[in-house]
Amino acid sequence: MARVTYASAGVSIPTAERAKARIKRLARATFTPRVLTEIGSFGGLFALPNGVRDPVLVSSMDGVGTKLKLAFQTGVHNTVGRDLVNHCVNDILVQGALPLFFLDYIALGKMEPETVAGLVEGLSRGCKENGCVLIGGETAEMPGFYTPGEYDLAGCIVGLVERRAVLTGDKIRPGDILIGMRSAGLHTNGYALARKLLFDHAGYRVSRRLPELNGVTLAEALLAEHRSYLPLLKPWLERVRGLAHITGGGIPGNLPRILPAGCGAEIRTSAWEIPPLFRLLQQLGDVPTSDMRRTFNLGIGMIAVLAPADVAAFKRHVRRQGEDPVELGTIVRGARRVVYKP
Repeated sequence: MARVTYASAGVSIPTAERAKARIKRLARATFTPRVLTEIGSFGGLFALPNGVRDPVLVSSMDGVGTKLKLAFQTGVHNTVGRDLVNHCVNDILVQGALPLFFLDYIALGKMEPETVAGLVEGLSRGCKENGCVLIGGETAEMPGFYTPGEYDLAGCIVGLVERRAVLTGDKIRPGDILIGMRSAGLHTNGYALARKLLFDHAGYRVSRRLPELNGVTLAEALLAEHRSYLPLLKPWLERVRGLAHITGGGIPGNLPRILPAGCGAEIRTSAWEIPPLFRLLQQLGDVPTSDMRRTFNLGIGMIAVLAPADVAAFKRHVRRQGEDPVELGTIVRGARRVVYKP
């Protein structure tokens, strides 16, 4: 009878150990003196900053969705990790929290050290850019569970905000102004529909260059990384009345999440020009405008709600950072929903 080993079942411990050594080096590069453990411990220990009078921890967990399919198709694996970190950073930012540490989960059928190193490189880069520690995670090798060459990626972030500074949207009032910050593309939402339209319906390849996209390839347009709005908004967290991260569900699905009872939102459709990629997607499938608004961010990745008296100063601030803000509309009396006006 042939001897059965873990390797014959599809798991190579030496390969996994080599990959984990690279992961440790990449994660270690994000560490600060507040990290009290090394990568490889059963749990990560992090000391809270001193001087926080009434600390509130804010946590969020997410994945990258079917954008991963683009990474599989192109062999570009060092961007989706940064996508994931930035998405999670934005999710806690809208509650006023700054990131402390991040944990990742990578699962794949067979350990591919270069692929895993690319993923963790993106995670490490995203964490360093946001002042966040990549404190630990899990890399699971699961033969027979995933298609060869494919993997899953998810992450959990923990941040901190003082109780008095938590953003809940309760200060939002009718007459407040909605200011939109531009997205870099699809970010991490709507890829199931986008891939269906571009590849199944239109028959394009990821290497295709389209005049509508100013000559960049579809791969470059679709892999454009999810922006972090932390550097832009951090100085204004105690002055904005609310923040909404525009992810799955678009503006209609996300802005109402921060509106208090008795407040709705009016968006002027003429306030900004929909970027070419989204216009192309709509044209390819004759997609109803309501579906486009509910599926994609349509060029707006974050919305800040401001008192009218603060709008001019806020615009000056973000323009100094190279941002082109969009005055989208206003908060109105009514149901907690978004209404589009010409």
